[in-house]
Amino acid sequence: MTASAGATRPLPREQVRAIANAFLPARPWGNYWDHCYTRAKLGSDPLYPGVCDALRGTTAPLLDLGCGLGLLAHALRAQGIALAYRGVDNDAGKVARAGRAASRAGLADVDFATIDLAREYPTHRGSVALLDVLQFIPPQAQARALDAAIAMLVPGAKLVIRTGLADGSGRARVTRAVDVLSRAVGWMNAGPSRYPDAEQLRARFDAAGLQAEFTPLYGDTPFNNWRVVATKL
Repeated sequence: MTASAGATRPLPREQVRAIANAFLPARPWGNYWDHCYTRAKLGSDPLYPGVCDALRGTTAPLLDLGCGLGLLAHALRAQGIALAYRGVDNDAGKVARAGRAASRAGLADVDFATIDLAREYPTHRGSVALLDVLQFIPPQAQARALDAAIAMLVPGAKLVIRTGLADGSGRARVTRAVDVLSRAVGWMNAGPSRYPDAEQLRARFDAAGLQAEFTPLYGDTPFNNWRVVATKL
């Protein structure tokens, strides 16, 4: 694992503002939740710059498993990364809103679909993103998700994961508490199950012949978030 934390900062304010504006309601009296969430998320979380940095220079199409509102697609385009993007999620409401925002922002080569990842995985060959997904599914489902993602990789492609890790730290406890709260208020449709173990992840990648890198990605937040990048050589 690398030693430095917080090297990646959130997106620049002008990019955050432009992306959030794509989530404004159609009418002034509409629901501003997605707009406010997007501004808060992108303005404080180093997730998206970290993922963009990992994917910069790659050419393979990207599948975003558990895409939510599709913020990664907006961040990629804001950072000048034109990879073909497909986002899938089991929350049909978020997928519909993601599609509307992407259309409003004029994002090219971007597609969204509703898929229950507990039942099936889409056909894909290229890079894969699993952002804040693993900790919300049971251990056996984690293994299936990782195996499915690894099988999708082509030479030069990357599996990019953002997850909390089970390391017993204070940050890990804060992360679990906030994930539980997110489920309680209804933002997430599942609560945390089990946080991955770094050494087990590394062993799985080694067995698959992937080159893996673990980097802390918590920036100025109190969470135990890590970026894991596994590259198919």
